[in-house]
Amino acid sequence: MSGVQIVPMGEEHLDALVEIDALCFSDPWSREGLRAELFSDTAVFAAAQRDGETVGCAGMHCVCGECYIDKVCVHPSCRRMGTARALVRYLMDYAVNHNAEFITLEVRPSNAAAIALYSGLGFLPVGVRKNFYTDPKEDALLMTKTF
Repeated sequence: MSGVQIVPMGEEHLDALVEIDALCFSDPWSREGLRAELFSDTAVFAAAQRDGETVGCAGMHCVCGECYIDKVCVHPSCRRMGTARALVRYLMDYAVNHNAEFITLEVRPSNAAAIALYSGLGFLPVGVRKNFYTDPKEDALLMTKTF
């Protein structure tokens, strides 16, 4: 997607990301929750910017060569333009450059667009977490990308 930059998440992104998260999820993170990731030794969070405006973020935690994607969110007006793909690639590049063995994530089985994105990036389904999501209640598909 031309015009999109992926940068490390900073304080300057938080207000926009709180709003975007609320548009994307029924249980959004608070500003304090996002801000805490700025100071976590295990967290890697990135923001997507287009024309100077924050339009999304993605983040993960890495410990002992294992990474877990906590969040991927993109403003609804910027979806299907490669923003989420760029964000996840940023996380994958970080994982590879820091010798991670794999990245894992959960996704709603009803979220066909996200599953297609992750599958296209080499993530494979490896299991199900029963009753993982609420509002609405749904299992989670566990997907992993091994390096």
